Parts: sequence; C-alpha cells; structure tokens
Amino acid sequence: MRTALTLGMRLAIALEILLYAAPGTAQARITRLEIARVESPAFGGASFGGIGTYERLIGRAYGEVDPQHLLNALIQDIELAPRNARGLVEYATDVDILKPTDPARSNGVLFFNVVNRGNKGGLPSYNARMGRDLAANNRLASPGDGFMMREGYTMVWFGWQADVLPGNDRMTMHVPIARNPDGTPITGIVRSEIVVATPTATVNLSTGYFTQLSHASYPTVSTDNRTPLADGFVPTLTVRAREGEARQPIPNTAWSSAACPDGGTPHPSETQVCYAAQFQPGRLYELIYRAKDPTVLGLGYAAMRDLAAFFKHEPRDASGTANPIYRPGAKAVIQGSSQSGRNIRTFLHLGFNQDEAGRIVYEGALPHIGGGLAALNIRFAQAGRAWGEQIDHLYPAYDFPFTYARITDPITGRTQGILDRCRTTNTCPRIFHVATALEMWEGRQSLGLTDPLGTRDVADPDNVRTYLMASTQHGSAPLPLLAQPPFGSCQQQPNPNPQIWTMRALLVAFTRWVRDDVAPPSSAVPRIADHTLVPPEDLGFPSIPANNYGGVPRLAVKFLRLTNPLYVLDFGPQYRPQDSSGIMTVEPPRIGSRPYRLLVPQVDTEYRSGPTRGGTSSAPAASRTASVACKAASSRSPIRAPSGWPRGIHGRQSRSAIPPVRRMSTPCAELRTNSSSSSSCWQTTRRPLW
Repeated sequence: MRTALTLGMRLAIALEILLYAAPGTAQARITRLEIARVESPAFGGASFGGIGTYERLIGRAYGEVDPQHLLNALIQDIELAPRNARGLVEYATDVDILKPTDPARSNGVLFFNVVNRGNKGGLPSYNARMGRDLAANNRLASPGDGFMMREGYTMVWFGWQADVLPGNDRMTMHVPIARNPDGTPITGIVRSEIVVATPTATVNLSTGYFTQLSHASYPTVSTDNRTPLADGFVPTLTVRAREGEARQPIPNTAWSSAACPDGGTPHPSETQVCYAAQFQPGRLYELIYRAKDPTVLGLGYAAMRDLAAFFKHEPRDASGTANPIYRPGAKAVIQGSSQSGRNIRTFLHLGFNQDEAGRIVYEGALPHIGGGLAALNIRFAQAGRAWGEQIDHLYPAYDFPFTYARITDPITGRTQGILDRCRTTNTCPRIFHVATALEMWEGRQSLGLTDPLGTRDVADPDNVRTYLMASTQHGSAPLPLLAQPPFGSCQQQPNPNPQIWTMRALLVAFTRWVRDDVAPPSSAVPRIADHTLVPPEDLGFPSIPANNYGGVPRLAVKFLRLTNPLYVLDFGPQYRPQDSSGIMTVEPPRIGSRPYRLLVPQVDTEYRSGPTRGGTSSAPAASRTASVACKAASSRSPIRAPSGWPRGIHGRQSRSAIPPVRRMSTPCAELRTNSSSSSSCWQTTRRPLW
C-alpha cells in the first residue's frame, strides 16, 4: 500500500514537472538580480591564504511564483495573493554575497545561511573572534580569523522572513498581502504574548521577547477595543506571572488600541496597545485580537528554493544580468542556527528542496541548535516566536513529525517523517543535525532520537548524521565572565565552553561528504539502548554545595531534573499540524491530555553528558551544567528569559566551578536559599527565579 502510494506521488509530481516544463508555461524563477554595491576587495583588502582576497556584493533579488504549480500550492494563501500580468505572484528579497575575488580559487561550495530574525549567521559559527555585536556582524565589519574564507566558501545571505523590519542592517523580504477574492481584507484571530524588558505604557502588537521592535505587527480590524464586532467578538488582554498560572483579565477600560508614549494622551493606533498602568517586566501579557491583512509569509520557502536554483544553474537573470557566482557543477549547502535551523527542517518537510525543474536544490543541510519546526507557513504567522518553557510556550514549533525517519505517533495517530516528501522525489540533502545540551533539556531534542513515547531509539536515515555537543550551551558565553553576582539574568555564571572548534571540524567533514562523497563520522548521540539517554528522574547528578571557588561566590544548587513538557496543541480544524501550516482559529490552543516523553543524557563518572565533547570540556577547569535557573529582577518580576536569548544565543547553562573539579552537562538547577526545595525548576520557596 505504501509502495503504491509512493509510486503514485512520484508519477503525479513527474507529470506536473513535465506540464510546467512545456514551452510557453510560466515557472518560478529569479527574474532580476540587482547589485547595488560592490566592495572589492572586502575587509580592507585582507588576503586569506591561498584563496586570496574576497569581494562583497550587496543587492536585491526579484522572483515570481506560479500559484497553480503543485510545488507551490502548499504555500498558505498563495491562491489569494495578487498576481502580475503573467498570472504569477511576485516577491523581493535582500541578498548579500561574499565570494573569492578569483572564482577559480573557490572550493566549489555555495554556502547559504538562513538568517535569524534578519540577522546574519554562519560566519560567527565557524570564524573565531567575530564578536557579539549583531549590527557589526550584519555589516560584515570583520572576518574574524577568516576560517571560512581560507576554506574558499562562497557565502550567500538572503531575507526569508517577511515580517522582519528594516534596521540594524537586517536582511529583509517583501511579499504581498493576501486578500479575499472580492478584494476585501482577510481577517482572523491573533494571539500576541507581550513581554517587556522595562516598564512601558505603549507596545507594538508584535512585542514578544524575541520580536520586540524588529518585527511588523498585524493591524487590528478596529481601534475600538470595547465595542463588540458584528459577530460579538471583543479583544482581551490578560496577565500572569508564569506560564502555568491562570490568566488574570485586564479590563478593556484599562487599555486601548492606541499609542500613549510616557503614559500621555492615547492616540488611536491599529498596531499598538496603550496600557496606562504600564506593562511590567517579569509578566506574561496575552492579547487576543481580530487582525487583518495577513502577508503570504510562506513565500520565504520559495525564495530559499529559487535563489539557490538560480545561483547554481543560471548564468544570467531574465534581463541578461550575469549571475556573479555561477560556476558549473557547484554544490549548494544551507545552514542556520536556532530559529533558522528549525526553518531548514520545515523547508525540507514541506518538499521545497525540489525546484520546479525537478532538481535537488541543496545537496547539504546543516540545521544547528534547531530542533522542532518553524511556524512560517501559517496565516497570520509569527515566525519570530520560539518554544520556551515559559516564553512563547504555546506557539506552534513542535508538531509531529520530530524525526527525519518515518515513524508512527501513537498520540496523534499519524505516520510521518521530516524527509517524507524529498524521499518521494529523490531530492533529500545530506544532513548534519547539530545540537547542544540546551536542546536536550528545553528544546525537546530527545524526540528527534526516539519514538514519541521515549521507549526505543530511532536510527537516523543513511543521509543524516546527528551530533550532540556535550557541555555546551545554546551559544557559549563571552569571556571574561562576571566574577561577582548578579550574573546577568541568571543566578550562576553562564557557560563559556566554546562550540566553534567542534563546529569547524563538523563543517570540514560535512563539506567532504557533500562535495567529495567522503563518509563522515557516525552520529554521536545518547541512546536508550546503552542507558546514556534516560528519564530526568534517573539522572545521576549530585547536589552542589555553596562555594567560593576561584573567588566567585555561589549559592548552593540542587538539580531538579525538569524539562520543557510537550503536549499536542489544537489550534482548530483549519490548522494542519501534519505540515505546521494552515489557519489558527483557536487561541490560546487547546492542550492535549497525553504528554510526549522527553529524555535527557545521562552523566558519566565525571558528571559529563556525552557524547561529542568539543571546546574545553575535557580540560579539568570547571563544572559545566546544561541549565541553571534564572533569577527574578525583583519580587514583582519573576519571568525572565534565559541569558543571551535577545542576541540569538538561547543559553541557560552555567559554569559552576567548585572543588573537586569536574565537568558536567546536566539539567535545570535550583539556587537554594534555605532548606526547602522548590516545586518548579524555575522557582524557589521564596520567589520565582525567572
């Protein structure tokens, strides 16, 4: 039955490709590439070994998509987007290219980085000494130590998330607004979780912990928040101290759809909220309102597909402008970290690694610290949201399937794998999936290694390798560490153990596999079978006493072995969880009753959780824990996001140096201020820790 279905799907796709390859039919493509600025040589003329100098090209690419093509039909609302005279839907995206000045010295690999909320990545994952300044990295102000340049990669950055606003040299994308067939605005329910860093009376509707002022807001259908709409709908605003607590209503008379800077006179606004009593740090505010004018954000996947197809295969664009990085036989790889890694997985899951000519788009994919899936292909999507134990907990990011291999989920009853579509068309890339301890403890990474109930291991497909970098956090903390509390937003020093040396070794092996067909090392992950992957309650980790080791005062820590629970989220009948796509009509979502089972790495005799140990984890210098509780700014502000998350470094790990010296990568820690234990990983008996 499955074989027949697979053959049927292949025949249908092959027929579709033949139909659209016929003369006179329109195809998705990059129609125009405009290079606005060239920096040659880049980086002040710095030379990178045998590769020589690099040059940088900054511009914009324009594309168009046939909404009737089978490979595009999955894009949410594509059929409701305006079309040009050729019946195609248009988009435009920023493009930034770094390439060897002498193309002959290139290593033959086009390295596409999926930017994170508009911010460039890639280079900071492999080049040392890049620094932590997002704006400087977005400007490519420094090559760091130039590792990727010395290796000869051609690097491409592009916009894919069309709700990212300009500023700070972020990469942006323009897509159309969907409309009803009669031209009237499309409306729908939107839930906005509002989190602020400082007390403020006015926020944008998009003001989440990760989105703040860098993401566009969906406008409300009415600035009158007190009068019911024709169907009786009235927007609501609630507040709670913690994710699991009951929502407390804020009367509609206390807030308005308006801007009131400094608590002044409100001025009506479709995209802002005025709350005279002020939004406070450490609280989760939840606004549910009726929005209008959804953008067709799923076109971001078309851009990811069509840009690579163009740069790989087309010597010039439709107007005759030369493709500046065209090289016959070049391989394309795609890499992204965190949110961007989840987006790569969704790109593959939805079948976009096949272009409209039936060719593979990216020969290699490297999702880094990005388990789960992305919430992009949804009407009124908020792709900048995350998946925290507290922050953004109820946004879609972990729909089944979790594994690259095809398995059955006993909770939903579905049988799926992330690679189902590309396996049908023989367009799956070779994949390196790279994770850290944070993904194991909060990022639900074990679901990518086991069946959904955590009873057995699930092997990677032949084209996939998974590596867990033990004793590292989502992004390593910068040195020097603070030597006295407070330690930023957490109660212990963050973990400085670097990923970069492991990441470099992985990139070299990944490139040799994709380009040269040299088999890489086997996956390196904990397993149920050998008891290295266990339930949190079976973790063999000791309590840590208060200490002043190295002159840094630290209070006692107890490990509570708590993870980030996951249940099926029901967003209503028009949402398609099997594709993380569709329309959400139930907000907040209904939460299922049966949890998925999350497992964590067991520690060894030196309290390290394996197996891939990079950086300095083997040096007897410190105890490195997987997660540490974050403190409250005050008794009134218990909700704090993990240290580093605003910079795209979602770390919650701690470097807790104590005698005797041991190295470890372990779970959530509770800072104990008295003899009582806490009921949650994130709170003490006196006050919550976030």
